[in-house]
Amino acid sequence: MADPSSYRPQTGEIPTNPGVYRFRDPHGRVIYVGKAKNLRSRLNSYFANPAGLLPKTHAMVYAASSVEWTVVGSELESLQLEYTWIKEFKPRFNVVFRDDKTYPYLAVTMGEKLPRVQVMRGERRKGTRYFGPYTAGAIRETMDTLLRVFPVRSCSAGVLKRAQASGRPCLLGYIDKCSAPCVGRVTPEEHRALAEDFCAFMGGEAKRFIARLEKEMGAAVAILDYERAARLRDDITALRKVFERNAVVLAEDTDADVFALHEDELEAAVQVFHVRGGRVRGQRGWVVEKVEDFTTPDLVEHLLQQVYGEDAEIQGRLPREVLVPVEPSNAQDLAVWLGGLRGAKVDIRVPQRGDKAALMSTVRENAEHALRLHKTRRAGDLTVRSQALQELQEALELPVPLLRIECYDVSHVQGTNVVASMVVVEDGLPKKSDYRKFSITGAAATDDTAAMHDVLTRRFRHYLVDKTAQVEAAELVATPAAGTAANAIGANGAAPATATENAALSDTTTPAPRAKFAYPPNLVVVDGGKPQVNAAARALEALGVDDVYVVGLAKRLEEVWLPDSDFPVILPRSSQGLYMLQRIRDEAHRFAISFHRQKRGKAMTVSALDGVPGLGDSKRKALLAHFGSVKKIKAASAAELTAAKGVGPALAAAIVTHFSPGGAGGDTDESVPAINMTTGEVLET
Repeated sequence: MADPSSYRPQTGEIPTNPGVYRFRDPHGRVIYVGKAKNLRSRLNSYFANPAGLLPKTHAMVYAASSVEWTVVGSELESLQLEYTWIKEFKPRFNVVFRDDKTYPYLAVTMGEKLPRVQVMRGERRKGTRYFGPYTAGAIRETMDTLLRVFPVRSCSAGVLKRAQASGRPCLLGYIDKCSAPCVGRVTPEEHRALAEDFCAFMGGEAKRFIARLEKEMGAAVAILDYERAARLRDDITALRKVFERNAVVLAEDTDADVFALHEDELEAAVQVFHVRGGRVRGQRGWVVEKVEDFTTPDLVEHLLQQVYGEDAEIQGRLPREVLVPVEPSNAQDLAVWLGGLRGAKVDIRVPQRGDKAALMSTVRENAEHALRLHKTRRAGDLTVRSQALQELQEALELPVPLLRIECYDVSHVQGTNVVASMVVVEDGLPKKSDYRKFSITGAAATDDTAAMHDVLTRRFRHYLVDKTAQVEAAELVATPAAGTAANAIGANGAAPATATENAALSDTTTPAPRAKFAYPPNLVVVDGGKPQVNAAARALEALGVDDVYVVGLAKRLEEVWLPDSDFPVILPRSSQGLYMLQRIRDEAHRFAISFHRQKRGKAMTVSALDGVPGLGDSKRKALLAHFGSVKKIKAASAAELTAAKGVGPALAAAIVTHFSPGGAGGDTDESVPAINMTTGEVLET
């Protein structure tokens, strides 16, 4: 860790203009992004008295080795640039609003030919409309009730394919909770219209659908069709049940998000109620750790910046009104920025009295309970993680703290479909965005030690390439773009032109693509004993990587092996360090097994067209769709083959050559179809 005084910029070198600044660690990775109305005042606050900083800010300042800044023309520009860089670099020390629990959404996959209604969690997908978030019980009941009125497909892709192949719908089709487009009861266009109505109802147009059904019920009664009238009556009851489930809290024309927070010196809990059409449609919550000595207005600004920045790009739905407990810093510029995302005016207000203030009080009470529950749950976790990392460092006699650990595992079945996995743990928590998969072929697939050597060689060769690219970029750094002023000070106090490690990433308003492997681990854990550890150590030694430590965890007795050691390190069975190694090893094993099964499944699907050079999945499907069978493809001439979509003269000639006598596919029996070796399903005929 660097001493902050070693890279502290001279006061006179820092401008007093508004701007955005970044702290970087010794590997060049951005670890914190901030903005300031006065760069000189803000940056000096980090170095004047580091011992008096908040714990996380203190850790950030000592983890950094350089600081750089960019001057901008206005506070609105600094707001936009700060958000862009936080999203681009995902700095580990920035305030990140992580949900205090996972909320399910009711999703409609409008991007599919036959849209599907389902409950989804996690990252949002393009072409899918989301409603919520809801509690787990409420969303299932809502979905079950609405499928009675809007029988949209809710089955998985596998169930849909089986129904299409067999000509029989699934159970939901028989009980009228699916319109069964799979067997042609409705056309794809009619089914899409149902999905559009479902989305419209969930989007707040409930009264229109209820009124329409009431009119249809009256018409059915008028012609004495009492059975249809009874069905419509039940549908109206179901829609009203969903519509009335959420209490009316504000005027019916009110669309607003109501935020409230509860904080202490180190953390803050945030809750938001989504009010649409005057009704509470959903609730979300976040718990964050503070980095800087944030005031409540600063925290509210970062909250709105991150939440709506992501939601606007994914869903395109911002409310007309945002109610907050205190006016955020830079409120006017923030409102302008949000208005640009929404495409219409957005009001940021602090309710003082009336129904909105009462609702704000309810949201604040939820935030208080959320923070209390979070601290109860997480206090033990943080202590245990810190203890585990410290025990590992002491037991292995490592001179550096274990900020990043990577674990590798090899998976195969009797030497076939050999794969490997890499999982990453930072600060004791998994970082799934850095997980990697490796396919292993050739001589490296002969045994586990060769495979491990190959994987470590490939991973750290990428690291060295990325590191070299950064150095080369540093040597080519030019003056920052017109309209901005930039500077950077490194741990050696040199200016960017001579401080390669800092100048490599001189500020621009368009961040360069991040190097995927540029950040090395402190510790590499391999699944295995002495042979695997020595193979990994040889790979690092051959590449000249001498600042990464290697250990192995043998399954049988859970022994920890070090390179070139005749005896393992035995950790106590109750050691938190051993528990952490086991959890990392098990996660690497799970990740490798899942990849191996995926690859093995693909390998078990054989086709006579697989060996044709240049023929991929899409063109193979186009050929089968055009000719109907592999037999007809074999009999076709080159000119006839070019009639298929995407097949040119060169590919057609390759197909003819492949199936000609003496070709790679020439001896294949034409009566043998392509089959799935696991299920026996005929894929091509």
